[in-house]
Amino acid sequence: MAASLRRPSFTACSSPTDTDDEGVRGTCEDASICKRFAVSIGYWQDPYIQHLVRLSKERKAPEINRGYFARVHGVSQLTKAFLRKTECNCQILNLGAGMDTTFWMLKDEDLLPRKYFEIDFPMIVTRKLHSIKLKPLLSKPILDLHSEDTLQMDGHMLDSTRYAIIGADLRDIADLEEKLKKCNMSTQLPTLLIAECVLVYMTPEQSANLLKWAANSFEAAMFINYEQVNMGDRFGQIMIENLRRRQCDLAGVETCKSLESQRERLLSSGWESASAIDMMELYSRLPRAEVIRIESLEFLDEMELLEQLMQHYCLCWATKGGSELASGVSDTAAFPPSPVADSPSALQPPTSLPPSVSNSSCLFTHCQ
Repeated sequence: MAASLRRPSFTACSSPTDTDDEGVRGTCEDASICKRFAVSIGYWQDPYIQHLVRLSKERKAPEINRGYFARVHGVSQLTKAFLRKTECNCQILNLGAGMDTTFWMLKDEDLLPRKYFEIDFPMIVTRKLHSIKLKPLLSKPILDLHSEDTLQMDGHMLDSTRYAIIGADLRDIADLEEKLKKCNMSTQLPTLLIAECVLVYMTPEQSANLLKWAANSFEAAMFINYEQVNMGDRFGQIMIENLRRRQCDLAGVETCKSLESQRERLLSSGWESASAIDMMELYSRLPRAEVIRIESLEFLDEMELLEQLMQHYCLCWATKGGSELASGVSDTAAFPPSPVADSPSALQPPTSLPPSVSNSSCLFTHCQ
């Protein structure tokens, strides 16, 4: 009997927590729309995002598009390094996955792990499940890989042989772990956990609990974290103030002081090795052919603004379970320096805010 996606029952209930998290959930929409726009003008290929995210009529700024390109490239490079190191005999937990399409992209590249899990707020999961159910391009790969006669699915969860999506609050570790185990998460498999602009919305205590749980739950693991850094300067304060105007508080911003503070939080949570680079450094290490290609897509008026933006986001990753895994995903292994040096202006930190930043009250109202 072939598996089928039955129509889930969609029930919406609000609570004080739902209301408090509304601004955070809104950043999922913002980030997804920005990714969709960047894909639409050719920054990278993603045939699946159009089935999950609407195309905005508003043109996004070139520095935002380049920032997203660097983010997607960086996370993808680390993910594929882990998959190749483990020969795909592993599992991935995408924490706060939103409308991410990595599962489908990895399947196309024949790089799927043993199982791919997505976790997000129940309301976001319900919306994504609705799209999966209605769009054959999304549902068919899940069904083709499913080995059982029936497929477990309700309004806040889908569990199949190779893919699961779960509605859960990452701050409630006990509930999170229970739901993951119900979907056959293994503590024995090497495990990659990915969090993109997720930990910063938790208090330092809550994010530390999640990091410690991840470090203690798996014999061999890697954690990728993409979020803000260098948030103590004026540019960082503008980002915080604009998000706050949208009732979106960066509850964990004190852990985003520097690359060193980002590394330290990982090491103090039980991870054996930790690396961190800001996105301007990562951008300088992008393959030169790719940089030339994306920079030809649209004109960038203020390089200084791109530098400011990129220097306030970082990519951090940590490992446990042996030096072999750590060496396979070191910063130089994952992001080798470009053989052709960038122009000095692209790498020197600016000394002041560009006028478009200091005079604007609407820049960076979402997490990149």
